[in-house]
Amino acid sequence: MKVSFINDEFFSRLETSSLHLRASLAGFFGGKHLVKTYGQTVEFADYREYMLGDDIRRIDWNLYSRFEKYFLKLFTDERQMHTQIFLDCSASIGKADQGKAAYAIGFAAALGFLSVHNMDRLSFKLIKDDKADDPFGKIVGKTNFFRVVGDLQNIEFDGESDLEKAIIGCSDTGNNDGLTIIISDFFTESNWKKAVDYLCYKKRQVLLVQTLTREELEPAYYGRVNLIDSEAVDVVDDKNMKLRITRGMQMAYDEALHDFLADIKTFCDSRGVGYVTATSDIPIEKEIFGKLLSAGIME
Repeated sequence: MKVSFINDEFFSRLETSSLHLRASLAGFFGGKHLVKTYGQTVEFADYREYMLGDDIRRIDWNLYSRFEKYFLKLFTDERQMHTQIFLDCSASIGKADQGKAAYAIGFAAALGFLSVHNMDRLSFKLIKDDKADDPFGKIVGKTNFFRVVGDLQNIEFDGESDLEKAIIGCSDTGNNDGLTIIISDFFTESNWKKAVDYLCYKKRQVLLVQTLTREELEPAYYGRVNLIDSEAVDVVDDKNMKLRITRGMQMAYDEALHDFLADIKTFCDSRGVGYVTATSDIPIEKEIFGKLLSAGIME
């Protein structure tokens, strides 16, 4: 039976939350994110002296009566951001463990809902091989969002994925106008770090969501086993192997995994990139609210 976390109750728990994006992002007019530039909202920000050509309707006459100088009232500006969610659709996400795929889709749906809840534009990019497919186009508003949720649950996970080529080759990553989220287990031979650097160069705010299973974190294999790579082309692929698992190999795996996760975190910290891990045997609401709040992405 296919696992799914997406239902009305799931989204209702997200109604009181929102995405927290950097105030320095540019974005488009008409959204709900307060930015550092001055604009047309009713939220007061500052004063400055009147200059020739300014709108006289913004003059604060109370200050003029006190100082006999003209001062303008300045208000904060609100912008609409573009949230892009790149979802790794490789076999390592979906073939071996349906719960892991459902978890990845659940995170994508939750972050997508928070985006349209903020009146932002949203797009889902499905990474397959070295391409990022965009089957749904730009999504604005909850009505359009819920139209694609069902299709989101029918995504097929197979083959490999090249995060670097897919993301860098995407034609509409934007520039300083929102949040890019990459959902993957990052078990890939592609140089995904180069893709993150490219997004940072484009002044996008970036969040990495790494989905893992308990078996990947704490494998319990002993004795002789056949290790089959879920992304292998066939059963005789060089990636498949027969091994005799020993305690020493278990300890080596734990050490390698620790270094792998630490390397991702160190890289993200050096770039100012958000990074959370999500383990598929933990209730998804706990991971979403706990990890995204602690990362400062949700408020």
